[in-house]
Amino acid sequence: MGTAFITGAGVRVGSAVARALGRAGYDLALHANRSVSSLESLADELRALGRDVTLYGADLSDPEAVDALGAKVRQAHPALDVVVHNAGLYERVDFAAITREQYRKMLGVNVDAPFFLTQALLPSLRAGKDPVVVHLTDIGGERAVNHYAHYSVSKAGLVMLTRALAVELAPHVRVNAISPGVVAFPEHFDEAARQAELQRVPMGREGSVEDVARTVLFLAREAPYLTGQVIALDGGRSAQL
Repeated sequence: MGTAFITGAGVRVGSAVARALGRAGYDLALHANRSVSSLESLADELRALGRDVTLYGADLSDPEAVDALGAKVRQAHPALDVVVHNAGLYERVDFAAITREQYRKMLGVNVDAPFFLTQALLPSLRAGKDPVVVHLTDIGGERAVNHYAHYSVSKAGLVMLTRALAVELAPHVRVNAISPGVVAFPEHFDEAARQAELQRVPMGREGSVEDVARTVLFLAREAPYLTGQVIALDGGRSAQL
């Protein structure tokens, strides 16, 4: 089937994507930073399915670590068929209080890492049969979200990176993005915050990490003419005012 590289694969959306691709027959190169123990358990699960799984650890806010990760993955996997940039940083800070360090780290993880990892892995992607790059974006990249200015700026950058690379890397490498809505609440959300979010979702319910995983699989296997698109996987939230 091929090989897939996934960042932030240790928990939540990333682990669901890894499981879906592994069950579909892909060998896996999996990255994590703080979730290494979870990543090791996931690797054991996927190896039991007969998949070849390689693990990588790196702090994606560190440019040198990003460069080293890209070089290691490219060397170990001369051909890649799927690259999923799932790792992301998310924090609520009033605009007046955002420091340069917080801003730099946010853009480093959410924009710079996908940019330079894809650049480093381009030879491997070009060697793939029908390669696709998938970015995980957010409604905050296209609509302003109060108290998340640096996060919204980073996701807006990722949306444009999706479109820019889709144009420049065509016709062989496709680049798309998935913009999940409420599929995995942040851990700090209490029940009141969760209900407030769900009231803004026309479908009236939370999605699942498996919904994201299935969409990644669709982009990898069923959409050879789809590139440069941001798929809103949000239960209709982005369709209303």
